[in-house]
Amino acid sequence: MAGLYIHIPFCRQKCHYCNFYTVISQRYRKQFISALKHELELQKYYLENQQVNTIYFGGGTPSMLSTNEIISLIDTVSLNYNVNSDVEITLEANPDDLSSDFLRQIKNETPVNRFSIGVQSFYDDDLAYLNRIHNGKHARNAIYEALKLGFNNLTIDLIYGIPTLTNEKWKTNLQTFFDFGLPHLSSYALTVEPKTNLQVLIDKQKIAPTLEDQTVDHFEILLEQTERKGFIHYEISNFALPGYYSKHNSIYWLGGHYLGVGPSAHSFNGKTRQWNVKSMKQYCEAEIIDQIVLEKEQLTTEQQYNEYVMTSLRTSWGCDTEHIYNVFGEKYARFFTEKVEQYIRKNQIQQVKNIYKLTHAGKLFADGIAAGLFHDF
Repeated sequence: MAGLYIHIPFCRQKCHYCNFYTVISQRYRKQFISALKHELELQKYYLENQQVNTIYFGGGTPSMLSTNEIISLIDTVSLNYNVNSDVEITLEANPDDLSSDFLRQIKNETPVNRFSIGVQSFYDDDLAYLNRIHNGKHARNAIYEALKLGFNNLTIDLIYGIPTLTNEKWKTNLQTFFDFGLPHLSSYALTVEPKTNLQVLIDKQKIAPTLEDQTVDHFEILLEQTERKGFIHYEISNFALPGYYSKHNSIYWLGGHYLGVGPSAHSFNGKTRQWNVKSMKQYCEAEIIDQIVLEKEQLTTEQQYNEYVMTSLRTSWGCDTEHIYNVFGEKYARFFTEKVEQYIRKNQIQQVKNIYKLTHAGKLFADGIAAGLFHDF
């Protein structure tokens, strides 16, 4: 099973917390679509003819594309790849783009069958803190219109740990999500990434800083509320009703292969990892000289082991020492079982036979625990 990620970097404005590669200018738009199609053709051998089960338009703001541009890109994929007839095609979208007319065009003219809507919060003061372009009304209307047109496979993003977001407001955000009857939620802690506008504004004391205790409270509320509503916490930031896991993101978490196209996009095929240049100008010019501007590395056994530990521990499937033994060898399996004991004693990891999973308490420290289990000889 393989996935295809198409990075659309266009945005109308930059959110304060965002550290993804995005551009505001539309100057290269026509060249960019052409370059994407060209890269799809050049890279078709990367997945070694594995069946493509998912196509994911991420960003940036993919909902800024026209239906004709979306169709053109999907057609290029269909011509060059072994695409599953039941392929999951996800379009990330900002709420303000999801008018009834746009949604109707997507429904009637494209094979897109899943939306990931960047709501973040239903409260305007939270959205202003984040520098989001939409408001709470846009968010509610977008979900309502998508459901009305029959888009039932929807997920939204909600951010917690925003200084303006009280516990009661956070509970209301979650209840609004539940009231819509949506089958999937992605929820992330607000993180102050280096060199983002958020870091600059906090350092200059122009906006309130994030508070660790508040973030922990919100995470506890999130786990409690989603469990009560029957959602499966299948990845540290993702919750789904049975049958509605993100097929695309599950490829990342379960060690599957994926190809990323577009500036800054990453790819992995089990043997190598590669990443494209973070420059719209360079990316578009590469088409002219018939090459892809990227960096590539051959993954060592140690790197592959560390990645498996990091991704598997974030999921409800957990980390399997039998898999470690079979794929990486006895040395790595023994190393893991020795190192993991400290986290079992702290009740941060639980063991059932050869499967190790984060406990409720461990989920608060997922990244740190994974790092503690990395092999660095």
